[in-house]
Amino acid sequence: MIGIMSDSHDNMDAIKAAVELFNKKKVTTVLHAGDIISPFTASAFSKLDAQLYFIFGNNDGDKLLLKQKFDEIGAECCGEFGDLEIDGKRIALIHGIYEPPVIAMAESGDFDMVVRGHTHHAGVTKINETLLINPGETAGVLTGKRTVALLDPELGVEIVEI
Repeated sequence: MIGIMSDSHDNMDAIKAAVELFNKKKVTTVLHAGDIISPFTASAFSKLDAQLYFIFGNNDGDKLLLKQKFDEIGAECCGEFGDLEIDGKRIALIHGIYEPPVIAMAESGDFDMVVRGHTHHAGVTKINETLLINPGETAGVLTGKRTVALLDPELGVEIVEI
């Protein structure tokens, strides 16, 4: 199972709740679709019992220190874009500031899934054969809902409020 989150925006309580949920559900991989924001949040992510992959969002500040601190806890920084293969599925990981590239990736057929963030609105759609997944916002700052997603490649995606 794969845990998906985005837009945690330094909300340590929300990050801890997401980590707790992912550990309880025994996810093996967590994808963070950007806007972690500060390097100090690595301490909360360090409790994760899964491999963490993350990309930068438009609000991430000191990207060099963010990468360094997350490297120290064994997380993998994919820069601005992640092209990952997990459990035999090809996954694009992008923050999604601009909508046309996100849609183009999903329409291309090159990926089984496109995981994006930025909008703070959770949703799962299918474009041709590609799942487009937005876990919503972990921080809950815009919508008032703290959400993440759980992905079982065989069963589908569940948006979970934390």
